[in-house]
Amino acid sequence: MTAGTAPEAPSFARSLLRTKPVDRIVAEGGQGEGGELKRTMSLLQLTFFSVGATLGTGIFVVLGEAVPLAGPAVVLSFVLAAVTALFSALSYAELAGTIPVSGSSYSYSYATLGELVAWVCGWCLLLEYAVSVSAVAVGWGSYLNAFFDAAFGFTIPDAVSGPPGEGGLVNIPAVVVVVLATLLLLRGTSESATANTVMVFLKIGVLLFFCAVAFTAFESGNLSAFTPMGWAGISAAGGKVFFSYIGFDAASTAGEEARNPRRDLPLAIVLSLLIVTVLYVLVGLAAVAAMHWERFEVSGAEASLAEVLDVATGKSWPSMVLALGAVIAIASVVLTVMYGQTRILFAMSRDGLVPDVFQKVSPARRVPVANTLIVAVFIGVLAAVVPLGRLVDATSIGTLFAFALVSVGVIVLRRTQPDLPRSFRTPLFPVTPLLGVGFCVYLMVGLGGVTWTVFALWTAVGLAAYFLYGRRHSRLAAGPPRDPARKGL
Repeated sequence: MTAGTAPEAPSFARSLLRTKPVDRIVAEGGQGEGGELKRTMSLLQLTFFSVGATLGTGIFVVLGEAVPLAGPAVVLSFVLAAVTALFSALSYAELAGTIPVSGSSYSYSYATLGELVAWVCGWCLLLEYAVSVSAVAVGWGSYLNAFFDAAFGFTIPDAVSGPPGEGGLVNIPAVVVVVLATLLLLRGTSESATANTVMVFLKIGVLLFFCAVAFTAFESGNLSAFTPMGWAGISAAGGKVFFSYIGFDAASTAGEEARNPRRDLPLAIVLSLLIVTVLYVLVGLAAVAAMHWERFEVSGAEASLAEVLDVATGKSWPSMVLALGAVIAIASVVLTVMYGQTRILFAMSRDGLVPDVFQKVSPARRVPVANTLIVAVFIGVLAAVVPLGRLVDATSIGTLFAFALVSVGVIVLRRTQPDLPRSFRTPLFPVTPLLGVGFCVYLMVGLGGVTWTVFALWTAVGLAAYFLYGRRHSRLAAGPPRDPARKGL
């Protein structure tokens, strides 16, 4: 190339695979239009952010749907899903310590697999976070009704407490919890993290209370036919309850607001997964030991734990306590997952792949206000009108795809930048990330055809959005940012 000529444009294929340098990703961390995010989160808060986003999603909402698929062996389904999540969690831990920014697996994919793959990953994360929040909000409304019924003898009318297709017109309670979480997020990250820590302690206490009561009604006969559906049932239920592990990566979305991200992010991810796995296995075992598995199919999926306590004690007050705790505790899932959604959009906007409005930071609160409001409206509408069951499966497949990409990203970054500083290294490399990919693909294959159709359509819409907007506005395509000191040269 002669002096004064423009650099040769990359080929179309190469432009889709261009990666963003790790040092540039890290250097831009925390910066948004109008201000920067504030580093306030400790290790405890990060760990409880992931626990808050995870714990409750499956146990309070999905257990009743999974038990009929596997019987008492649903306990093994939780273990299968935990092992799958563990391989992905170890990969997340390495990349979170290496690339401590808000974008989570989107940013990791951008650094390792290229812009198009990063976009698809980010698009899947939008599905994962938005839909999981909506599903949990629907479950929150079910427990609110359970509490009102046990405490006061009335319930919210179906017309305003359920979505179309399930006897309702609009789910008002689901919208209410989204609004409450939005107001808290707008107050600031520190306030949100403190509130979440309190709610997580409450949530753990409620689940331990459930175990203590349910184990008093332990019936060994309920476990005699432990695997009535065989391995196929365990696997099918594993794909279903994997939804309950969505959220352990929430800490990775807080990379730009953590006090010591390189040390704390990997620890928070692994610790949160261990905490929720122990609780899930205990609660699952207590539930199927106290109530015969065949009764779960007719007991009502969204409020199945309250039904177990009714059967175990014959009294209403234990289920009332559980329902009240769930009403408060499930709100932490809505809060933390909504937070993660906004931070991923923040990172994508900073890269130019979505509009700039998503990276505008309030100078006073140091939070992306417009971003948070847009996400809240989208999630609120989804929660108000879409049935729960379809939300769960759509979330699982998007999450598994994103997790698989993170495991691949660890392998690629080890090969391309072996000397990059890493505060945590995935053990037994490359076996661990390869197993992570394999387990994710295995669970994806087990999901239904309708779920795959929804995933394919969502991906197609995402690709159209990328080629119509993202690719044209990519800041990476425009080259490295100019040094302000050289402006005008």
